[in-house]
Amino acid sequence: MAGFAAMFAAGDVAAVEQDERHQRVPPLPAMLADRTASLRIDGALDDDAWRAAPVFDAFHQFLPADGKPAPANLRTTVQLLIDDGALVFGIRAWDDAPERMRGTLTRRDKVSLDQDFIGVWLDPTGHGRAAQFVRVNIAGVFSDGIYRADLDESDLGPDFPIDAAVKRLADGYTMEIRWPLSNLRFPYADGKTWRVMIERSVPHADGLLLTSTPLKNGSLSHIALLQDVGGMGDTVAAVRDRSFVELKPELTMRSNRDRDETGRQRGDRASVGLEINARPRADWVFNATVNPDFSQVEIDEPTSSGASRIALSLPEKRGFFLESSDVLGLPLSAFYSRTVADPEWGLRATWRDAGADATVMSLRDQEGGVVLRGGAYETAEYAQTRRTLASMVRTRWHGEHTVMGAFVSQRGYGDAGSNEVAGFDGQWRGEGQQALWLLMHSQTSAGFVEEPVARSARVATRHGGYALGKFTSISDAWWNEFQLEAITPGFVNDNGFVPQAGVLKTDINLNRRLGGRTLALGGAELELYEFEAHLGVHEIRTLSDNRLDQQANQVVERKLQPGIWFRAGRQTNLWANLGFDQQRGRRLGPLHDVPAVHFGFESSPLSWMTKFNAEVTLGRQLDVDADRVGSGGNAVVDLGLRLPLPGARGWSIETDFRLNRAWVQGTLGRPAFVDNGWRALGMLHFTAADSLRLLAQTTSAARRDDGVSGLDPWAERQMHRSLLYRHLWRHGRSMSVGFSRDRTRDPDTTNKSLTVKVQWEM
Repeated sequence: MAGFAAMFAAGDVAAVEQDERHQRVPPLPAMLADRTASLRIDGALDDDAWRAAPVFDAFHQFLPADGKPAPANLRTTVQLLIDDGALVFGIRAWDDAPERMRGTLTRRDKVSLDQDFIGVWLDPTGHGRAAQFVRVNIAGVFSDGIYRADLDESDLGPDFPIDAAVKRLADGYTMEIRWPLSNLRFPYADGKTWRVMIERSVPHADGLLLTSTPLKNGSLSHIALLQDVGGMGDTVAAVRDRSFVELKPELTMRSNRDRDETGRQRGDRASVGLEINARPRADWVFNATVNPDFSQVEIDEPTSSGASRIALSLPEKRGFFLESSDVLGLPLSAFYSRTVADPEWGLRATWRDAGADATVMSLRDQEGGVVLRGGAYETAEYAQTRRTLASMVRTRWHGEHTVMGAFVSQRGYGDAGSNEVAGFDGQWRGEGQQALWLLMHSQTSAGFVEEPVARSARVATRHGGYALGKFTSISDAWWNEFQLEAITPGFVNDNGFVPQAGVLKTDINLNRRLGGRTLALGGAELELYEFEAHLGVHEIRTLSDNRLDQQANQVVERKLQPGIWFRAGRQTNLWANLGFDQQRGRRLGPLHDVPAVHFGFESSPLSWMTKFNAEVTLGRQLDVDADRVGSGGNAVVDLGLRLPLPGARGWSIETDFRLNRAWVQGTLGRPAFVDNGWRALGMLHFTAADSLRLLAQTTSAARRDDGVSGLDPWAERQMHRSLLYRHLWRHGRSMSVGFSRDRTRDPDTTNKSLTVKVQWEM
């Protein structure tokens, strides 16, 4: 206990130092706009209100190297007005090479560091644990979402009703961003001061990213240092009682044509759904959904009439689950929305206070989904053959430097049993240090039987537990992480996603930060802004399971990987590891040595080549089915292109290509197992509201005689082709028309689908 007391005492000192550093960051001044004056969002900054608004211009370099002031030729100023119902940001960005600025029409949520953009990060709670953000590029395209500081990750699912406009100038550009206060989530009373950070991306200046706070690359998160919003006055009190109700009906019409070994089938279907969002006052939000269509949720991904059966592979874009998703966030998903495949209805309520928040939800899901349950060596997959009720309650208590949470969830299968999970979690953070922990207990009486037909069935109740502890420590010289995760064999969470159970996982990552370097390459020099040497240790061991006669302490996987990592200009990162690894393919099989070399590269090298990423593994690879090792590897290559169409009034083309291949050699001079795939995504953007998407994707896998195992050869192939047109009138109002063709072989099955979908928010 003395060690823990010392750690938390040190954390209190560090937290005081962090508060002092925050207090030295000047606030972003705001001015209350005259309610009688009109404020046009046209990007020009020529309204009278802007002439009187205070100006902030203290920007700092964050990338590629921090700790330096912004270049004089890239001066950036920000003004903030608060009008009758919104925060309005006015940005003036100077650039002495405006012809080199990058910004074309692209997909929403694809605005990245290869484009000139302005980003706004807002934390209306003032806790510094989460932020809503938007990035607007100079073509007026958005990326927006919610950022969670504990896991240092962004959720691009939410789409906020933000208005923005940009005006290109001979020496840069101006931009206006209007963020409605009704869309921000904050306590009703006694809340902390709102915090904010503004960022500016200048890719042609060696990938420069400027921030309005002196944020350091060694920070625990991207919002580790925010600045107060000054001059808000009684804004919160003035808008906290404003209520709103949003209705979003949707109409989906789909025509299917299927062909398999039983013959041809056809089906036509029309469905009407409704989403309801209501906020009676600032601290309460209520959501409801009735008969929503979840088959086409993201235009970047292949979808088909069977999309509900592969929902786990699709990104989240469903508004019902995205509301206040930061409240629900946990180190392990206690509730994973993709387990809900085809809901009939859903209800949800979220509440926020200055020191606590909570959310509760319940959904009735129809049959037809997939239930995944993990084991030590495999993840079992079962068909959901009956309607279920998925429910969860989650609450958190916020301290100055800690947060504690609790939750209860249930998946009810009617007379076929249920799965209940309850748990506690917490987080502590100080200057450069963070600790996370999570404890869960489950009891499960819902099982699955195969005879006489596969179905859900009540079984004897089984209990299980889950425990996670993670500690991160960052300094100028080190970046280290330690994580321990224990999942007992009986742990089940049907509302979440647990791919492995009955195991103990240990992860240690030690990173020695060696600062910048300059490498001489022939007659040229390569400047490395960050250079690290690292050591990764990863091990998975089994826990005892009497039902499967599983022994305890059996190594499933062990990795020992020393390596290097560096970052250069143009968003270039390169890493390489030597893998002294071991892996076991089955419960009674041997532990194989699988040494390999792992390396990766990512960059945004050219204005029209926005992405070139590659990850490669070469060495000895485990063929799990054959339980043998052979030479092989795994390679994934991503290439992104984006360029305007000359003389086409702002039209642009955006393409993404992906190639992947995994293989294991046999003893007969050819691969015994191979898994290949490719995807080509092309988009033609006519305007920010109109786009045409063409997607082609093919995956194939095959097994041949390896000369040893005697396994039967086989081959399978899947193909997807689709064309989709989408028009967006404004936020919440859209229409899409799409045609898709899916084909699988072994068995030979073809599906053709024509879908028309209309959403209209009122």
